[in-house]
Amino acid sequence: MSRAADWEPTATLAALRLRARLLIRARAFFAARGVLEVETPILGASTATDPHIQSLRTSVGGSPRFLQTSPELFMKRLLAAGSGPIYQIGRVFRDDEIGARHNPEFTLLEWYRPGLDHHALMDEVDQFLQEVLGCAPSGRESYAEAFARSVGVDAHTAGAAQLRSRAEALGLRGVSSSPFSREEWLHLLMAEVVEPRLGAERPHFLYDFPLELKALARVRKGKEGEPDVAERFEVFVRGMELANGYHELTDPSEQRERFLADLASRGTLGRPEMPLDERMIAALANGLPPCSGVALGFDRLVMIAASARSIREVLNFSFDRA
Repeated sequence: MSRAADWEPTATLAALRLRARLLIRARAFFAARGVLEVETPILGASTATDPHIQSLRTSVGGSPRFLQTSPELFMKRLLAAGSGPIYQIGRVFRDDEIGARHNPEFTLLEWYRPGLDHHALMDEVDQFLQEVLGCAPSGRESYAEAFARSVGVDAHTAGAAQLRSRAEALGLRGVSSSPFSREEWLHLLMAEVVEPRLGAERPHFLYDFPLELKALARVRKGKEGEPDVAERFEVFVRGMELANGYHELTDPSEQRERFLADLASRGTLGRPEMPLDERMIAALANGLPPCSGVALGFDRLVMIAASARSIREVLNFSFDRA
């Protein structure tokens, strides 16, 4: 598009009207189930420690603040204060994420259900997608089942060398000398081999992840002969990740250990150091109820409804027009 048109929105008016309709349907879904809509700060003294997520930093009155990458930490503090089931539709920010499916500023739908495990929340996410998108009921399989079907090895037991060998055999280029960890190989093979095949006809859930990918999910000890797994799930539509959910970790000591492990990884990778969210840990110590939560990319939901190939097509003004 010419420079003379750089003032124009990147989405059509039809896409903006579709987004508005989907927002109405989403809020109606939660209103019918008695889930409270909340708003939490966009600017916070802490933010995600995940070494794979990069935050945008600013300052207010000389005090450092971070644009939130997710409302998760604040929403868990509300849960610990007795809010009951809650949801939020809001803007979040992540640095270095620009592409056909990424914009540094985007809309995230996140909700938490006290008393539900990740399987029960998967049922609700499935209902949400059927009601909001009008799609067929979702498919569902474990991470290990999908990985074995597409990659040909056990995701819970294969070592880094075996995963590298499978990557080479499956035609991934430039990986023979890559010094990746087991976790990095899992990420690469999932992104390049498994995910593109998921959700072609209907949404598809993967659940029970390897421990390296536990993030903030609970760990379930396996029965005899079975691996320990992270009680986590992801949803894919047409090869695109749409949502990521956890049976949430509630132990404050374990939460602190995971935050510290994240910070150590950030140091190893040369990422900026992040402050530890002591308020969130204190909230867990006060008592986070057993619950599950999920974050769903709302812009991607609109992309699916609009059959759009790029996130630019469903944003009023994408990053290059902001």
